[in-house]
Amino acid sequence: MDTNGKLLLIVDDFEGVQYPYRYLLAQQGFRVEFATDGQDAVDKALALQPDVIFMDVSLPVFDGWEATRRLRADERTKKIPVVMLTAFGVESVRGHVVNSGFDGMLSKPCRPEEIHAEVDRVLACR
Repeated sequence: MDTNGKLLLIVDDFEGVQYPYRYLLAQQGFRVEFATDGQDAVDKALALQPDVIFMDVSLPVFDGWEATRRLRADERTKKIPVVMLTAFGVESVRGHVVNSGFDGMLSKPCRPEEIHAEVDRVLACR
């Protein structure tokens, strides 16, 4: 799948992830924007209409579960794929992922190749 120029919104409150992800994903042809809390994620998703959102679940203001619920409830963002990023044990949240509106899940820390593969997967499913 052609990922060149696809816009990714990465939502994570740890600012230390921003520079490495921006740099490494840009080398793979992606455009990258960041949000640092649940409200910022919803606002940027509405404004930017990214191709895919990678959403941490543990966020300030409101968490990634609530941000995803709000994105799914809005006609303008309900079809944007949202992939959960979590540092929690994969098995502890796997059952909640699909029921909560997420299209997939990656465990942090994740490599840019994993993000690229997940972008290909969720875009192919849409």
